Amino acid sequence: MDIVLIGYGKMGKTIEGIATKNGHRIAAIIDIHNQESIKNVKADVAIEFSRPEAAYENVKLCLENNLPVVCGTTGWLDKKSVIEDLCRTRQGTFFYASNFSVGVNIFFKLNAYLAGMMNNFPDYQVLVDEIHHTQKMDAPSGTAITIAEEIIKKLDRKKQWVNATEEQPEQLSILSHRIDPAPGTHSVTYKSVIDDIEIKHTAHTREGFARGALEVAQWIVGEKRKGVLSMDDYLKF
Repeated sequence: MDIVLIGYGKMGKTIEGIATKNGHRIAAIIDIHNQESIKNVKADVAIEFSRPEAAYENVKLCLENNLPVVCGTTGWLDKKSVIEDLCRTRQGTFFYASNFSVGVNIFFKLNAYLAGMMNNFPDYQVLVDEIHHTQKMDAPSGTAITIAEEIIKKLDRKKQWVNATEEQPEQLSILSHRIDPAPGTHSVTYKSVIDDIEIKHTAHTREGFARGALEVAQWIVGEKRKGVLSMDDYLKF
């Protein structure tokens, strides 16, 4: 598989190492200095882990040049619907996930199930907490937002998330911490005067995220997948 790596930070370098060990070829590395080069690259798929301010244009260029793109950059989702429309118009391939770890996606399902159960128990106050390394550009993390949005869907008493301590009962707090070298820890806690209920996912390395993105890229290329895709399509939960 020939891969274009878009973004060459910690995730990009981790993906590069795993990909080359498994016999894949890095056709090009795109960063802030050569973004327009996407137009000239020939490859099977692009894997995009860049910065929030660059992701939209990176993905747009891929779709305009018929290059399937797997994107894991968070913090730009106000423009995601525009990309999805472009993907459908051009009959391209756009796969987005806030987290490519299989474990995290299992956690997402547990979170949704638990939130549905807790809707009947208003005495419990809910809190989302996330920890990442200090080089992470966005806060809260995309994973934390995914967790919070699923809670809001299931929990009638919560209407919006805030990246702070909640001030109104309908708000859901996401508390963000930036501590090195944490690859990513996410927890959801339901607190009452009697007891606490907590679910938690802790990543030990970035390798799970990188391997997940590579496996998704292989799935797209091998099965010639088209359209707007997500981890639900890949994992078939």
